[in-house]
This record gives sequence, structure tokens and C-alpha cells, in this order.
Amino acid sequence: MANSAELQSKSGVARYLPIVAIVIGAGIGWFLFRDYLSFQALADNREALIAFRDANYALTVGLFILAYALIVAFSLPGATIATLTGGFLFATFPGALFNITGATIGATAIFLAAQTSFGARLGERLEGSEGVMKRFKEAIDENQWSALFLLRLVPAVPFFIANLLPAFFEVPLRRYVISTFFGIMPGAIVYTSVGAGLGEVFARGETPDLGIIFEPQILLPILGLCALAALPIILKAVRGKKGL
Repeated sequence: MANSAELQSKSGVARYLPIVAIVIGAGIGWFLFRDYLSFQALADNREALIAFRDANYALTVGLFILAYALIVAFSLPGATIATLTGGFLFATFPGALFNITGATIGATAIFLAAQTSFGARLGERLEGSEGVMKRFKEAIDENQWSALFLLRLVPAVPFFIANLLPAFFEVPLRRYVISTFFGIMPGAIVYTSVGAGLGEVFARGETPDLGIIFEPQILLPILGLCALAALPIILKAVRGKKGL
């Protein structure tokens, strides 16, 4: 019979299997599908995609959400193209809903893999640490909703980082899923609407303006939402200083 040390060793190895599977899947996916996750590939296959959608709408929706979830879960370089494709195939609505659903599923998968592999142990170490890191974790714990929404709303934060970081601070799964679904909504709607207009872009032989999210009429409302999400953190900080 295996002794307790051997069992603990096996369980320790098993803990890292989800993140190892994602890393391996990311490498394979990058090698096999990088040429297919591009704007040019979408332009070249647009007629075939539309024909398939018209003949198999429900199946297309299911496959699209699955593909989007896999792209996000394995951090493949095609999330923006997938969002545009959602708009191109399904219009702004329900295309945005399909995009958000796929992205949330994929983000949840990588969150769970990271939390299982590293998150719990890192959280325990941060909890037992002293100084800046402990205070930083305590600040996150006290303002989890605000911090999670800020991670999703700020355009400068890479999606991959926003998927992983909460796993290292013991964020509950339910809170992570809700903040991801609603936090990515503004950006998803913007890019889905760009995808919905790709027919005209293809007709002109142009490429879409992916910098549209930084246009003042788009960026300012998103920054307003960021300020709203940050407000509880600011108020707590101000009240804390007054209490000193």
C-alpha cells in the first residue's frame, strides 16, 4: 500500500494537471490554428460561414460559443477575431450575448485551472505574509466586487491577466463568473457591433478599425463605469484616513 507521503505527492502532481493541460493545449492550438484565427481567414471564408449558419443556425451558435470558449481557455491569439465573427454572423444582438457567454465560459475554465494549481497555496502564503503584499491582499478582499469589475472594464488590462489574477486572491467562483459576464459586456458590445458591419468593410476591401474602443465617444462612458466601480474603494480609503 502507498504510504501517506506517496499519496500526498500524487495529489500534489494531480493539482497541476489542469494548468499543464491548458499550457499544452495552448501550444498545440497556436501551432495548428494560428493561420485560421485571423481577419484574413474570416474574409476568405465569410460566404461559407454565412451559408453554414443559414442552414444550421442552432448548431452554428453552439459551435461558435464552444470555439470562443476554447480560444479564451487556451489563451489563443484570436479572441478579437472571434468577437468580430460573432457580430458578423449573428448581428450585434444576439451576437454580443454569444460572445460574452463563450468568453465567460473560457475565462472560468482558465480561472479554475489556475486556482486549483496555484491559487489556494498562493492565497495562503499571502495571508501569512507581512508588509505590502499582505496589505494588498487585504485591500482586494475588502473590495472584491469593485476590483473584479475594474479588471474587466479597464481597456489597458490584458484579458489573459484579468482571467488569471483573481485565481491568486481566492476569489469565489460565483463572484468571478458574475463580474466577468457583466464586466466584459461594454467592450464586447463595441467589438460585436464592429463585426456586425463587416459586410460593408469586406465589400470595400478594407479592415475594421479595432481602435474604435479608444474613440472618445466609446472610451469616456467606459471610463465612467471604471470610476463607478472604483468609487467604493475610494470611499473606504477616505473613511479609513478619517478614522486615523
